[in-house]
Amino acid sequence: MADEVKYEYKTVQTVRGTDGLVLSQMRKDGWELMEQATGTLRSTLNFRRPKKPLPWPLIGTGAAVLVILAIVIGTASVLGDGGEKKDVSEKPAAAASERPSTTPTPTAAKPAAQVITPQNNPEFAALLKADTCDDANLDFATRHEGQTVAFNGSIVHMAPHGDYDTRYDFLLGPGDKGPKTAVGPAFMYEDVNIFDLELTGKNIPATVGAGDEFRFVAEVGHFNAGQCLFFLDPISTETR
Repeated sequence: MADEVKYEYKTVQTVRGTDGLVLSQMRKDGWELMEQATGTLRSTLNFRRPKKPLPWPLIGTGAAVLVILAIVIGTASVLGDGGEKKDVSEKPAAAASERPSTTPTPTAAKPAAQVITPQNNPEFAALLKADTCDDANLDFATRHEGQTVAFNGSIVHMAPHGDYDTRYDFLLGPGDKGPKTAVGPAFMYEDVNIFDLELTGKNIPATVGAGDEFRFVAEVGHFNAGQCLFFLDPISTETR
């Protein structure tokens, strides 16, 4: 039916009593709560909202612009090929002493950035023992965003990202306690597939899940203080 309402869906993970803040923000953005699953440390909220249809006149205008751009680019290419060639004989050849050297200038190699670990960085060691909502999370993310960290940890929770079947949100914790992790940041890999984990090491598993233990190497992202989630981007995941 032409008037049938089509929805888009979104799944949000919340931590330790932040459900109310998330619900308020999502409702302001037009989302409707469909289902809420509450765990010991985390909650999963499923939302939906009506999709906004794209006006047909706008679609037609966009297509017309693309056609015009294609014509302009093609015309410019033809005109460029038909330009006049310069007569190089009109200019005297440069003397050998005036010609620029073709020998490349050596450049100093940049030292590789140090990977931050609990062993070489006391700040990171303290962070791994702090609470998920502690100010240390925001301080570390602000100072080290874009840098690389490495730590031994485990998968606390794993859930499909939105409606995807092969993309997931991973909640990671330091140590080996998996879903029973009670200390340290709530590290989040958001919207990644298994290949994005870059699994390495001996006995690489065909699948991964909550409780699996790895050595995570990741790029520092941002800290969401409202959800107490510390976002990382995976670089490599080594079995141990």
